[in-house]
Amino acid sequence: MEIALVVVVVAFALGFDYTNGFHDAANAIATSVSTRALTPRRALLMAAFFNLLGALLGTGVAQTIGSGIIDVGERPAQTGLVMVLSAVIGAIVWNLVTWWFGMPSSSSHALIGGLTGVGLAAGITVHWDVIITKVLIPMVVSPLVGFGLAFALMVGLLWAFRNANPHRVTRRFRYAQTVSAAAMALGHGLQDAQKTMGVIVLALVAGGLQDDFTIPLWVKLSAALAISAGTYAGGWRIMRTLGRRVIELDPARGFVAETVAASVLYTAAFAFQAPISTTQTITSAIMGVGATKRLSAVRWGVAGNIAVAWVLTIPAAASVGALMFFLLHAVLV
Repeated sequence: MEIALVVVVVAFALGFDYTNGFHDAANAIATSVSTRALTPRRALLMAAFFNLLGALLGTGVAQTIGSGIIDVGERPAQTGLVMVLSAVIGAIVWNLVTWWFGMPSSSSHALIGGLTGVGLAAGITVHWDVIITKVLIPMVVSPLVGFGLAFALMVGLLWAFRNANPHRVTRRFRYAQTVSAAAMALGHGLQDAQKTMGVIVLALVAGGLQDDFTIPLWVKLSAALAISAGTYAGGWRIMRTLGRRVIELDPARGFVAETVAASVLYTAAFAFQAPISTTQTITSAIMGVGATKRLSAVRWGVAGNIAVAWVLTIPAAASVGALMFFLLHAVLV
């Protein structure tokens, strides 16, 4: 029974990884597609490849998810596996709801919310210190940093190219966006695929198949392939929101937004092992470059709706995860 449940949990975790890919594909490529730096199909192929590559570059974020949020070892193996399965279902449900409405919410925070909800429902230890320092604080700081850096860098570029030929500058930044979009996709794989790795290892530990939180190679590869496949499937609804509804982007602003967002993602993953939201980071960077036109250039109503989705993500996914735990625990345990 426990082995079968481990298989089910792994399958659902990879399913979440796939939804993460198509839900967050827009993070890496919306700006490049909206400025016509890349065609949608080429952008998706590139994003899928660099998501795959980024997923294999580190395990720090996976360790935080796998061992830092809840202690599944406090309950019997079967209960621990039900907890992990319930958390993943909670995250998948929120991903699908926000995808349906075209809202770029955070898959990362959905997963963390699901884990927190089942931890509270099961009455086990929830590591609030980790949640505060590596989730909540970065959740507030990363968008502010993304907005501020993007605004400052864009102002610097506008000054540096103030006398340049506009058509030539636009053409060059359109080429540069190919690189910045690849960097963004790499950062997305580095951050988001690792979260699925952490969940799978959490299931392996809960099921007694592994004693520590080391990430096996097959886990890395399966998570990397799942997120890249999901990315290639596309996320057109959310791509329209990020690429056009927040602000009409030009290649220079798209390049700056992607470059800043990628830099924040790399810093969070390598320096702090913090599972930050790629969605929040790129959206705030887009707002930052948009504000250099004029504050009214940013459609703050759309931005406000996105912010509401950000705030609701953790409690909503936690509620679904807790509900699923009560239901599945009654049936399976």
